[in-house]
Amino acid sequence: MYDLTKYLNTIEETIAHGPYQDTWSSLSSHKVPDWYKKAKFGIFIHWGVYSVPAFGNEWYSRNMYVQNSPEYQHHLKTYGNHTEFGYKDFIPMFQAEHFDPDKWASLFQQAGAKYVVPVAEHHDGFQMYKSEISHWNAYEMGPKRDVLGQLKESCERAGMTIGASTHRVEHWFFMGHGKDFESDIKEPLQRGDFYWPAMPEPNHQALSGDPEPTEEYLQDWLVRTCEIVDRYRPKLVYFDWWIQRSVCKPYLKKFAAYYYNRAVEWGTEVAINYKHDAFQFGTAVPDVERGQFADMKPYFWQTDTAIALNSWCYTENNQFRKAADILCDLVDIVSKNGCLLLNVGPKADGTFSTEDEKVLLDIGAWLKVNGEAIYEADIWRKYGEGPTQIVEGQFSDGIPKNFTSKDFRFTTAKGYLYATALKCSEDGNYCIASLGQQDASRQANFHGIIKDVCALGAKAPCTWHRDKEGLHIHCALKSDYPVVFRIDVD
Repeated sequence: MYDLTKYLNTIEETIAHGPYQDTWSSLSSHKVPDWYKKAKFGIFIHWGVYSVPAFGNEWYSRNMYVQNSPEYQHHLKTYGNHTEFGYKDFIPMFQAEHFDPDKWASLFQQAGAKYVVPVAEHHDGFQMYKSEISHWNAYEMGPKRDVLGQLKESCERAGMTIGASTHRVEHWFFMGHGKDFESDIKEPLQRGDFYWPAMPEPNHQALSGDPEPTEEYLQDWLVRTCEIVDRYRPKLVYFDWWIQRSVCKPYLKKFAAYYYNRAVEWGTEVAINYKHDAFQFGTAVPDVERGQFADMKPYFWQTDTAIALNSWCYTENNQFRKAADILCDLVDIVSKNGCLLLNVGPKADGTFSTEDEKVLLDIGAWLKVNGEAIYEADIWRKYGEGPTQIVEGQFSDGIPKNFTSKDFRFTTAKGYLYATALKCSEDGNYCIASLGQQDASRQANFHGIIKDVCALGAKAPCTWHRDKEGLHIHCALKSDYPVVFRIDVD
């Protein structure tokens, strides 16, 4: 069993001697990196042992032990009794025989991604990287490859920034249902065991309550997370939802102080993602899972969502979103001071489904033409206009938005104003009310001079004129995707 003491002492010493202390007051001085605010679009990767059964979703390791659940029934039918074939028995089947990190990086680059965030450890407790903390990792078992390390090398060679996601805190309860009946999860369990600690599942709506993670468990979490930082130097660390519990707060502050201090030592800029006010506002970057904001925000934020509506990992029944819908979300999010982290779930063998690949390549083709309105773009004085209302909040990405050619989103970059129509007009006519001519004595959205208008990717020039109703544009471009107008203003 790994002795945590030495690493915990290193963490304390680094905090004591660094500019950042483990207090919200100290951490509030941390600034969001420029690279992150400019990137706008990243790739999230859910890939692990759960990709082998490819059934239900990435919570298979929990749900297969929930009696009478679809996963439980599927497991019995497909793999047999839980005492004979448990979740651990999928590990030898996870061979990743076609995993090619250079090919992955090339696909993400073609998709237009600027940063990549692999899940280093999901709720199931299997590490996708080389670790001194636990032997239950992809370097020693299954693929016998340092997946995170190899992806880091390939993605950085391709000019993308690497991050890492850890969902380790949720492992506290994730395997607990396996103790409800005869299975391969049974006492005694101790730190270092794959299933440890397999505690009863708490009330997730409460921010505290028994059984709470113990000091030993949280120290183990802290050391595991700091090991990722020290071994791979990710420029972004993403945390999932359960870390908002009150007992985790002291450890979150210690991690943030350690990570930020290490970044100062390395001379690099880093960031942390969080949900549900797990971190004090202003100390890290808030994330909205599978949703977005209805209005522009004065602070930088992120949406994480997936190509598949029903799962973060690959399953044989994934329901894939269209590239056009994802691009509309990307444009909307960027116009409101956010960025999009889009998840893809590879198959267990390391390949991607044809549906996933097509969506990524279609997004990349659009960004190759229209990326100047996205990358390094800033917000305008308003995010947009149009009749379609965004449903604010998490888990709303499955609600159809049905944008029209009257729905526009605005960004600015390199002296230009960009107005993106979220749906192409059938007759080629558009009217942007926010850019209409108005009496200079009255407050208006825009009093500037428009010198020229062009549609990115159009073969023929646009015709346009302004009146009090708005900026009228006629463009012959036909597209199934958002249409971007670059407006030269003075």
